[in-house]
Amino acid sequence: MELPILSDRYELKQRLSRQPGRQTYLAFDRRTQDFVIVKLLIFGYEFNWDRLKLFEREAFVLKSLAHPAIPKYLDCFEVETKLGKGFALVQTYIEARSLKEWIQSGRTFSEEELKAIAKELLGILDYLHNRQPPVVHRDIKPSNILLGSRSGNSPGQVYLIDFGSVQTAVHGGTRTIVGTYGYMPPEQFGGQSIPASDLYAIGATLIYLATGQHPDQLPQREMRILFEDSVNLSPHLIDWLKWLTEPSTDLRLKSASQALKALEKSNLRKSGLARVAKPVGSKVQVTNTRQMFEILIPPRGFHFGLIPSIAFAIVLNYILVRSFGALFVINFLYGGLALTWYILFTLLGKVRLRITQAEIFIRSEILGLRCLPSLTAPRKNIAKIELCRLSYEIDFEGGKVEVSTQINIWAGTKKITLGGGDSLTPPELDWLAQELSNWLNFPIAKD
Repeated sequence: MELPILSDRYELKQRLSRQPGRQTYLAFDRRTQDFVIVKLLIFGYEFNWDRLKLFEREAFVLKSLAHPAIPKYLDCFEVETKLGKGFALVQTYIEARSLKEWIQSGRTFSEEELKAIAKELLGILDYLHNRQPPVVHRDIKPSNILLGSRSGNSPGQVYLIDFGSVQTAVHGGTRTIVGTYGYMPPEQFGGQSIPASDLYAIGATLIYLATGQHPDQLPQREMRILFEDSVNLSPHLIDWLKWLTEPSTDLRLKSASQALKALEKSNLRKSGLARVAKPVGSKVQVTNTRQMFEILIPPRGFHFGLIPSIAFAIVLNYILVRSFGALFVINFLYGGLALTWYILFTLLGKVRLRITQAEIFIRSEILGLRCLPSLTAPRKNIAKIELCRLSYEIDFEGGKVEVSTQINIWAGTKKITLGGGDSLTPPELDWLAQELSNWLNFPIAKD
């Protein structure tokens, strides 16, 4: 089929994409002898007024922008084709392949290349979001980001294209639902778009480059993308990508400049999932790999608080062992043994909490042997991490008993608790809560 010449100037050469009511072409400009991009909006059976508004907004916004990584507005005019009347928008043609095409061709990206691409994209967003009013792209994804060929240490020049969903954000955004599933943040499904929405899309795009999979193809939990087991990246970059793709805008990075500063720093985030240093002198061991997370709480060992218990246990056990009555035997089993167990566990007992890809469990051990049944739950059931500074429990007599600082990990209806006594100090619990939070990619609920 022979393609038409528009405005006696633009020879349509190749259709690049097609959406309902809209088509994008590579064209040749007879006047300048350059290739250009022509977008057509036809008033046919697929036409609706929302598409016209977006088309007009794209032309208006492109006309106001001047950035080397964004296509330039060239022309806009009415057209009449065999399919009906409409409008044409002409912009500069950028000779580069999309990130989607690079991945499909088998190209992979190193961590340094991912960071370089991220910095270029954040620079573009910083320009857009600092316009008055801010310009939100709303459809950042691999097919809308072009990348030139490698040059020296550079992965290639980065360009952001297709402003067909663009929105000028005013007072919290819009109510028009646009974007691409997998790259849209949760708030965009509700029709709201803010500058942080574009940050989420950049994070999702970088995850695609790192894994070769679209984010909607990766596992998710609580709307968070679980990509860390599919990549070989530094903890800092993984944490930064998690920060960019936080489902909640309260926990997500707020601006391109903030995201750029966080990327350039070597430390992990200083927000709800900050890295807390291990308290000096702590003997608690944390093992953290991509496949497993483990906390090992060592024996408390001897301390002066044990002296009264040891003395009382010696006397009690001596009396009970010398007695042969049934009542004394029962008292021995429920009193003497319990007290002896408490002393032995304080001196020799360890607590091990382990999370694998399949499950979470906590158990007590003495000399490497299990001494109590494990509390186990499927990992997929983990829904909440609580750091409780002060709480109360009801004793057998219905009274209220104060419980000191503890960590509660909720897996469905099961509560797995660390602390709650004097086995861990408050700084140790703060540290362990953050380690758990960072590994599980869950915020900490503080009470």
